[in-house]
Amino acid sequence: MTLGGFIVLLVIAAIAGALGQALSGYHLGGCLISAVVGFIGAYLGMWLAGVLGLPEFLMINIQGEPFPLIWSVIGSAILAAIVGLISRRRLV
Repeated sequence: MTLGGFIVLLVIAAIAGALGQALSGYHLGGCLISAVVGFIGAYLGMWLAGVLGLPEFLMINIQGEPFPLIWSVIGSAILAAIVGLISRRRLV
């Protein structure tokens, strides 16, 4: 993966993480934290989809690397809700 592809992947993960945080009502941090939450949310969402036997839909391919957009947003919302409930950081 080239640097340009990685930056695009980082931006998409940050948007997915920010959407997940907004859906959950908890804000964990800024742009870089949103990207981390988006990446972790993608793994969490895909794991959850695999356990429940749900399909992979809206996969974005960036230079051959698939990124599950919907599952990233869902996983990010779950992750932000869990961390937010533990730390009590509410979105203003």
